[in-house]
Amino acid sequence: MSNAPAEEQRAVAHLDHGGGGTRGARIRFWVTAALGWGVIAYGLRGMLHHHIDTRPPNLARFVIGGALIHDLVFAPLVLVVGVLVARAVPGRVRAIVQGALIVSGCLALFSYPLVRGFGHAAHNPSSLPHNYTANLGVALGVVWGVATLLAVLALRRRSRSCSRDSRPGPA
Repeated sequence: MSNAPAEEQRAVAHLDHGGGGTRGARIRFWVTAALGWGVIAYGLRGMLHHHIDTRPPNLARFVIGGALIHDLVFAPLVLVVGVLVARAVPGRVRAIVQGALIVSGCLALFSYPLVRGFGHAAHNPSSLPHNYTANLGVALGVVWGVATLLAVLALRRRSRSCSRDSRPGPA
């Protein structure tokens, strides 16, 4: 006879003994939280001290706008795409498609300022000297080409193993 209920009670008692974690973990949490707030305070002090260079109102608008765009547009879009991929893509190649989507998103996010031409100086021909839109297209083509190749190989491997399993064995 198993003593599973007793083990469950011990596990629950362990979780309920005072907010979770050991005393050492709680101390580490508060020490690292204080260090983190110290780093934030140092950064804010530097931003305000060098206000001509940092332009705090523009920085605040950028940070708040970025948070709003992330929370109201980007995160829901990623969730919807994730649900659609989970429903539409077969399990054998789902990880490949998810990986290609993650890499594509990172490439697009990283290259956005270059594609938009932020930082381009008309009097300096060496600033942003390439066609970054075409380069992004090439990089995305490579990512999805590799993903397609991996998906085809995974499907072919799966179909070969299924056909071997369906053959009658020696009698």
